[in-house]
Amino acid sequence: MTLRLYRHRLSGHAHRAELALSLLGLPHELVDVDLAAREHKTPEFLACHPFGQLPLLDDDGHHVWDSTAILVYLASKYDADGAWLPRDAAGRAAVQGWLSVASSLIAYGPAAARVAVLFRTGADTTEAIARAHGLFKVMDGELARRPFLVGGRPTLADIAAYSYTANAPEGHVDLSPYGALRAWLARVEALPGFVQFPTSAVGLRAAA
Repeated sequence: MTLRLYRHRLSGHAHRAELALSLLGLPHELVDVDLAAREHKTPEFLACHPFGQLPLLDDDGHHVWDSTAILVYLASKYDADGAWLPRDAAGRAAVQGWLSVASSLIAYGPAAARVAVLFRTGADTTEAIARAHGLFKVMDGELARRPFLVGGRPTLADIAAYSYTANAPEGHVDLSPYGALRAWLARVEALPGFVQFPTSAVGLRAAA
């Protein structure tokens, strides 16, 4: 088995995939892609990922793209006991709901605000920050009732939501009002195999 993840170290989408690989205990190689040199737009890369985006997983020549699709693929193929992606319909649907949140509310909330600040795009972050706070208020309420997003143990839902939530302050989103959410971040960070998402000099997560 040879698992190779093509990534950019500051991409939360890529960190999701890296975190899943590590938490599942899967040996893998990380390949940093130079976005400035447009390595992701070469004919060779586009042959593996038609949209030329990161991350990209290469599993012995089988290519999987889209960060949440990579999570589902890894859990479906390598998580035999269904710990990370439940086998029952209700549990799987609950996880899928949070994967959809990762691709929508998280992407257009904390992730969008972070990109604008971190990469100095000049975009107005007002709406993205407001979306982030609306999302985190809901997450905080859910996490006040359970230790993880889908119940008593971590799942792909937590992996998908972690990266951009943890680094939301880089987009000027204050996490200090959300005690249950911050406690959840600490629980994810305490999991065996956890790997940190690098924090830039722009901002640090609010202290608990």
